[in-house]
Amino acid sequence: MTAAELEAVLRLLGPARHIVIGTAADPASRAAGERIAEAWGGLVLATVTWPETAASWLRQARRFAAPNPDAWVVSATPAGWAGMTRRLLLSTSWSPRRTVLTAALAGFSLPGLRGAHADGTTWENSWSTS
Repeated sequence: MTAAELEAVLRLLGPARHIVIGTAADPASRAAGERIAEAWGGLVLATVTWPETAASWLRQARRFAAPNPDAWVVSATPAGWAGMTRRLLLSTSWSPRRTVLTAALAGFSLPGLRGAHADGTTWENSWSTS
């Protein structure tokens, strides 16, 4: 995670009072999650880590969504996040509109998701399915 990317993630969190951080189990994703928690300095309700592959991701999805934070922040691999996203949408009250992704997930398309690129620019999926 670059310094510019970290600053962009913090800007996207805006006035959030508390967050939940989700990471893949790989060292780079976990390290980025730790950097975000340290730099943000607010209340982190939970940090949830998930594997690249899983039978269902149900346990991790429930832990990720249950605290109902102001925002969720995700630093993960595309494959693991795709599995988690499916489970979150099927089994929880998680909202993509309150979720910020790191640069590794910049190509992830779901209405409402926002994120940061490594160069500090940001993106948002604003298309709708209606």
